Amino acid sequence: MTKSKWLNSLLHALKRRTEQIITRISSNPLFMKITAKVKKNRTLRLLALVEQEQLRIGIEGVLNHKLRSLLTTLGIIFGVAAVISMLAIGEGARRKTLSQIQSLGLQNIIIERQELSDDESNEQDAVDLNFGDVQAVKKIISSAQAVVPVIERDFTASYKSRSEDIVLTGTLPEYFRLMNLKTADGGYFSMMDNESYQRVCILGPDAARALFLVENSLGKMIKIGSIWFRVVGVLQHQPVSTAGTKQVDLNNHIFAPINTVNIRFDRAVDESELEQIIVQLKKDSPVIEISQIIDQILMRRHNNIRNFNLIVPEQLLRQSEETQRIFNIVMGAIAGISLLVGGIGIMNIMLASVLERTREIGIRRSMGATKKNIMQQFLIEAVILSLLGGLIGIFIGYALAMGITLFSEWETAVSLWSVILSFGVSSGVGVLFGYYPAKKAAELNPIDALRYE
Repeated sequence: MTKSKWLNSLLHALKRRTEQIITRISSNPLFMKITAKVKKNRTLRLLALVEQEQLRIGIEGVLNHKLRSLLTTLGIIFGVAAVISMLAIGEGARRKTLSQIQSLGLQNIIIERQELSDDESNEQDAVDLNFGDVQAVKKIISSAQAVVPVIERDFTASYKSRSEDIVLTGTLPEYFRLMNLKTADGGYFSMMDNESYQRVCILGPDAARALFLVENSLGKMIKIGSIWFRVVGVLQHQPVSTAGTKQVDLNNHIFAPINTVNIRFDRAVDESELEQIIVQLKKDSPVIEISQIIDQILMRRHNNIRNFNLIVPEQLLRQSEETQRIFNIVMGAIAGISLLVGGIGIMNIMLASVLERTREIGIRRSMGATKKNIMQQFLIEAVILSLLGGLIGIFIGYALAMGITLFSEWETAVSLWSVILSFGVSSGVGVLFGYYPAKKAAELNPIDALRYE
C-alpha cells in the first residue's frame, strides 16, 4: 500500500468515526432539547449556521492539504505522546514505591542493627541491639502499640533429600500483623507456642516451594540446622520492599517463635542478640517526632555509639513523594518543550497558508466576509490541527507506556489527569500559536489581497 493510499484510508476511518460520534451525540435527548431551543431563537439559529459553516471551511482547509496537515501536527503528536508516556513512567514508579513503603507499615518504626567497622568496634564500648532496648522503648514510649523483637540467623533447612539456604527469623506472633504478612495455607504460631518454646515454624513461599515442591507442607517436619521443626503455615508471596537502601525480601525466610530460636540455637560471642526491633505506634501518633525520641533512648543505652539505624516508612514516603514531584516537573518541562516546538511549527505553516491563500481571502472579503469570519476560519484550522495531533499523540503515548511495561518490565500507569492535561495543552497550543496568523489574515487589505499573485 502506497503512502497516499494509507493516508487516505486513515482519514476515511477518522471521518467515519467522527460521523458515528456526531450521530450518537445528536441522538442524545439533552442535545435534542438544546437544538430545539436554538431553532426557536432566530439569533442563535443564525449564529449556529455561521459557526457550522466556519467549521466546514476549516475542515476542508485541513483535508485539502493532507500531507502538509500531517507534517504540521507531528510536533504536537510527539509532544503529547512524550507527556503521557513520561508521566506514565513517573506515576508507575510512584505507585510501586508507595506500595513498597506501605508494606513496611506507615505507623511502624523499624530499628535495625548496623555493623560497625573493625576499628570502631575495637576502640569503642559498643552495645548491640538487645532485649533491654525492647523493654526501654516499651516503658518510655506510651504511644507504642506493639514493640516486637526480631532475631535473624542464616541456616540450611532440609526436608527428605532436598535442602535450601534460608534465613531463620525468630519473632513474636504480632510481627505478621505489623508487616502485613498473610498466610496462603495453615495459620500462625501463638504466644503460647513462644512461651512454651515450641518447635513450630511458618514457611515463606520460596522456602516452601524449594523444600516441598508441590507437596502439602502442613504438619510435616523439617530440619533447620540440627533442630526439627513442625510446619504450621505457609505465607503468601510478599513483594520485595525497600527500607532505606536495603531490599527486604521475606519470601525465603522461615519464621519461628523468638524464645525457641533464642534457646535452641547457640549465639556467637560477638553476635547481636537482636537484628531488628519493630515499633508500631497508635493511630494518629506523630511518627517522625517519636522516632527522634527513640533515637535518643537508644543512643544513651548504646553509649552514644550509632550502631543502629532507624527506618521510618512515613519519612521515606514523604521523601519519595518530593523526589517524584521534582521528577514529574522535569519530565513535564522536557515534554513541554516538544509541545512548544509543535506550536511553532503550526504557526509557521499557518503563516505560509495565509500567504498562499491571500487571493482567496481577498475574494471572501469582497463577497461580504468580515475580519472576524476570516480570523475564525484560520483559527479553527489551527485548533483542528492541534486537536488531531493531540488525539493521535494520546494513542501513541498510551502505546509507548504499554510497550515500556511489556519490554522493560518497568511498571507504568496512564492516569486520566495526564490525558486531560495533554489534550488541554494541545488545544491551547492551537489557539495560542494560531492566533497571530489568523489575525494577520484578518487584517489583510481586500484590494491588495485581490491583486496578489
